[in-house]
Amino acid sequence: MPSTPQLVFLPGLACDARIWQLQLAAVSDLPFPLKTSVSDAHTRHERVEAMATAVLAEHDGPLILCGASMGGMVAMEAARQAPERIVGLGLFGTNPRPETPDMFRLRESAIGMFERGDARELIEFNANFAFHPAQASDKALLRRYVELVLDGGVEQLIRQNRAVMHRPDARKHLPSLRCPVLVLCGDGDRLTAPDCSQEIADLMPQAELHFLPQCGHMLTMEKPALVNAALVDWLVRLDALKR
Repeated sequence: MPSTPQLVFLPGLACDARIWQLQLAAVSDLPFPLKTSVSDAHTRHERVEAMATAVLAEHDGPLILCGASMGGMVAMEAARQAPERIVGLGLFGTNPRPETPDMFRLRESAIGMFERGDARELIEFNANFAFHPAQASDKALLRRYVELVLDGGVEQLIRQNRAVMHRPDARKHLPSLRCPVLVLCGDGDRLTAPDCSQEIADLMPQAELHFLPQCGHMLTMEKPALVNAALVDWLVRLDALKR
């Protein structure tokens, strides 16, 4: 097993490597070598548990997993399956709780719209909630988000929503994890409430929690400079722990 960990970025629902492009650029300038990649396991499996198993199987050795939204759910599940391999967790705008009945019904309704061919209408409407009002007026940014989500196709939207609907309750195992944890959340996140990130930090005393000001759910797109600063600083300190 190699001693140098790999940093694996895990995109959120209906997203891909594009949401991490500015973070990939930032970590390329770290003062130490760090192999990085972006997983696409979420595009190939039906459940969060299977996505996490694939991430572990497709990346050797010790791992630093950095997941946004659904990607954070996959990261937490991977840490449950193989805690001895996870040397760091970055959890951005994610939720450790299982789906609520209200959200389950809301996603079922959304899936019905996707199946009827109304995906663009719903995603354009949802974009107004995915971003903080300070960024929601940036039409180019919202357009990039809408096209990003639609590029994966309707089947991906349906499958990944169902995966989130049936996600495990990560709160059961988070207190047993001992790896360093970085938790980031937009202070105005209207899709995953900031108290979800607070709960993660409360369950894991070693977690470092930052609320990003005037930021919504898509924090890597909305506030990349703040995300990059927190991530790079954390990775540098994480590397120092090995010395």
